[in-house]
Amino acid sequence: MTTLMTILGIVVFVLGLLFSIAWHELGHLTWAKVFKVRVPQYMVGFGPTIWSRRKGETEYGVKAVPLGGYIRMIGMFPPGADGKVTARSTSPWRSMIEDAREQSFEDLQPGDEDRLFYTRKPWQRIIIMFFGPFMNLILAFVLFLVVLMGFGTPQAQPTVSYVQQCVVASNSTEAQTKTCTHANPETPAAAAGLKAGDRITSFNGVAITTYDQLQNEIRKHPNDRVTLGITRNGQSISQPVTLTTNTLYAIDSNGNPTDQTVKVGFLGIQPITPTVQLGLGESLDKMGGMAKQGVSSIVALPSKIPALWGAAFEGKKRSLDSPVGVVGVARVGGDVLAMHAPASARIATMLNLLAGLNLSLFLLNMLPLLPLDGGHIAGALWEAVRRRAAKLVRRPDPGPFDVAKLMPVAYVVAGIFVCFTLLVMVADVVNPVRLG
Repeated sequence: MTTLMTILGIVVFVLGLLFSIAWHELGHLTWAKVFKVRVPQYMVGFGPTIWSRRKGETEYGVKAVPLGGYIRMIGMFPPGADGKVTARSTSPWRSMIEDAREQSFEDLQPGDEDRLFYTRKPWQRIIIMFFGPFMNLILAFVLFLVVLMGFGTPQAQPTVSYVQQCVVASNSTEAQTKTCTHANPETPAAAAGLKAGDRITSFNGVAITTYDQLQNEIRKHPNDRVTLGITRNGQSISQPVTLTTNTLYAIDSNGNPTDQTVKVGFLGIQPITPTVQLGLGESLDKMGGMAKQGVSSIVALPSKIPALWGAAFEGKKRSLDSPVGVVGVARVGGDVLAMHAPASARIATMLNLLAGLNLSLFLLNMLPLLPLDGGHIAGALWEAVRRRAAKLVRRPDPGPFDVAKLMPVAYVVAGIFVCFTLLVMVADVVNPVRLG
């Protein structure tokens, strides 16, 4: 049964990925048609076509490799300075430019002269290119909202679930025992007589409303004697406690663990973590935090390549915050449905996974680099700035910005992405990230 659920989870994730890609390309297609740009093809995937059907002037289809998609718009790049769309050059860099220019006019038909992408106003091209990733953002927003407001999210409360009896080193493999030793002394919580069900309402006179607040207060007082306000069986208790010290890895400004360690206070309790349905405001705040974390993760990608290489080829441990590709996320999707958890929890986790995927697609595609959508947006913005500046100083209109000239850079960027994708794929196969 576990194997069957794992396979089902992988299939569900792949279908979700295909829908996310199709949804992305629908954003481009819709606005291209609104602005009357001719679109000969709308394809989900790359490689050989496994199914297609023509409707009107557009061929809709699915290709064999579900690693992306595209719509083909005619006239993506303007003609060269000589007015031609074809040219031959012995320079490989120049050939890249002219080949891209020629391909953008391959499907040109009589009457298409007014339906070329590059002839649209910069703001129209920005909308066409932006709405692909924006559709992913919309889908991520809806899925996160469904999970947070509908299914709920585990939220630690300042109520004791259980008390850890003995202090065990963080790198120890010892099981928790009820008999403490000099090496593993009694925890402050056990020594103070804290019990399961105790709700901590204050810390040194400061009112406590969330577990995060309590945790932060505890960590700020290593080896200090503090006073906890506790509600137990409806009665209020004031309990003095002498905290001990724990060693943790420091967290950087992006929320990622570093190699540096810090000494923090330690109490020795595990909080209850009920599933709580959030309100709209709380959900928006949480999604804002997720978006910031997503941006930080993308910024940190280059710094994670050495560890990823070590996990792929040197047998080093794969960290939980390691970059994960389509293969890895599909495996995680399989793990999600195979979890020993209520069906609602598994569904919520799968929806969270797909929401995170769509948020990543939005953020990656907004990078101002060709061949990503953000690269075309940056080109259109630069053209708008040039034309506005020329108008202000009463100079001739400089015309459309020739994005084709950036194709050598686009090939370099694409090559880097391909190499990174292959590295992640190898790591996902030989040393995958697994759900705990």
